[in-house]
Amino acid sequence: MRIDAGGSRLAFSTLACPGWSLDRVVEAARQYGYQGLELRLIDGETIGPDLAVAERARVRSLLRGAGLPVVAVDTSIRLAGADPDQAASEIRAFLDLAAEWDSPLVRVFGGELSPGQSPDAAFDAMARPLAAVGPEAERRGIGIGIETHDAFSSARAVASLLSRVDCRAVGALWDVLHTCRMGESPEEVTQLLGDRLLHVHVKDGRGETGASQWELVLLGEGDVPMAGVLRALRANGYRGWLTVEWEKKWHPEIAEPEVALPQHAEAMTRLLAEAAS
Repeated sequence: MRIDAGGSRLAFSTLACPGWSLDRVVEAARQYGYQGLELRLIDGETIGPDLAVAERARVRSLLRGAGLPVVAVDTSIRLAGADPDQAASEIRAFLDLAAEWDSPLVRVFGGELSPGQSPDAAFDAMARPLAAVGPEAERRGIGIGIETHDAFSSARAVASLLSRVDCRAVGALWDVLHTCRMGESPEEVTQLLGDRLLHVHVKDGRGETGASQWELVLLGEGDVPMAGVLRALRANGYRGWLTVEWEKKWHPEIAEPEVALPQHAEAMTRLLAEAAS
């Protein structure tokens, strides 16, 4: 199966398959028609910046040989409340890892704000490490994507943080479920993020608007208007990666990757064809 995204391409996050070896991940990507991989887990373990040299080389060799680019390196970095110098140091370490794997993006989280903390003061503090590291990322051709997640689940919150960072290498990673959960339409999201939109996570779920969590479901079975997302992305001129993020690592009760990954690939192929027409 060949996935035509009208300029975008489809990847999946290794978060979907915590029980798989990296070799099995590569086999599945080929089998299901994915064109890239987003790395959160390697052989079921979360990636740290201290990954051994030999392991880094193994990952690079295996994925390069398979013709599967690393579309993003996902970190656990949360900017809110972090020491700015320490946060900048951690981001730099992941930029090194992304450069070794020719990845165009490092994902970070905004995190949760402290109770009673002024949002403006918090955002100003969070912007400092991003402003410090952003020019280095730009020189290396790597983006730093702040995901719509946690206290930053709305695109409006992410856009407010980005307005404090001039460097265009620092942008947004749009997790489409969380903005939907917060009541933002796809058109609102793309208007808010504009050309700072660097990457997209594809998933579906259902629940009440504003609820802290939604039930994760197979694509097309929930409340996320994925067709509308794709239309908004086309109107925005987005031509980056679309990553299926099936959160099996954190939600073991959801469907197995052997079910979810081909289902998402088939659904996205259909939706992308409809969006293109």
